[in-house]
Amino acid sequence: MSELSQQIDQAVSKIRSISKIVPEVAIILGTGLGGLVKEIKNKVEINYGEIPNFPLSTVEAHAGKLIIGELGDKKVVAMQGRFHRYEGYDYRQVTFPVYVMKKLGARILMVSNAAGGLNKKYKAGELMMISDHNSLLLGSNPLAGPNDDKLGPRWPDMFQTYDAELMKIAAKIAKKLGIKLHKGVYIGVLGPNLETEAEYKFLIAIGGDAVGMSTVPEVIVARYCGLRVLGISVVTDMCIPGHLEIANIEKIIGNAARAEPDLTKIMSSVVREIKL
Repeated sequence: MSELSQQIDQAVSKIRSISKIVPEVAIILGTGLGGLVKEIKNKVEINYGEIPNFPLSTVEAHAGKLIIGELGDKKVVAMQGRFHRYEGYDYRQVTFPVYVMKKLGARILMVSNAAGGLNKKYKAGELMMISDHNSLLLGSNPLAGPNDDKLGPRWPDMFQTYDAELMKIAAKIAKKLGIKLHKGVYIGVLGPNLETEAEYKFLIAIGGDAVGMSTVPEVIVARYCGLRVLGISVVTDMCIPGHLEIANIEKIIGNAARAEPDLTKIMSSVVREIKL
């Protein structure tokens, strides 16, 4: 057994000693997007610090709790706050919770994030369903290093990384609810600084519709583990060359909070509608 597998088992053992629920759906809630936990019933909250080998979230607006409970007729496990490479963690640490949620029983990962808008058709506060991503600017890969064949294959295929059926369900729900849900390519970068105008031009030129500092490593590991994935970004600010303004982090978090009700409606409805 690899060291990673041992660490996963230790974390799972601790979580199962607190809650016997076997989750079917895993959810990662990003910056300012933790409100979905209010929809989870019969829940148990576990501070990350109580879970062996879990990192601790250091980012403002990330609560740092694992929530286990019920959403509709589904059992769920939700991360209220995630980890980032720019916090000083390596990508194995950043993605460790994905392995744990898979081992707990999850078959689907639903992930949200705050992102900068690169597409002129978008507006701050709107939502973008991730149809694909670009990981080539991250500088490394969470799967680099010795492979544990019990966790996943050495060379996992990233074809249709984001699940077509889940995207179809989300689009149908958004239309029914009258919520604008764009569809586009998310580019993952290291951070923590925001990009220069020249960098935004480059990101647009390589096909990006939104850019952010999370999600991509988690999704790579999710697909490696065999999880189906749905990803939705909140466009918290616009990053259009020639129309840039000085970034206001409070405003960015405020835009995320403004979009939270719509994101919560879509995600909770998707969980209730999916067939497992």
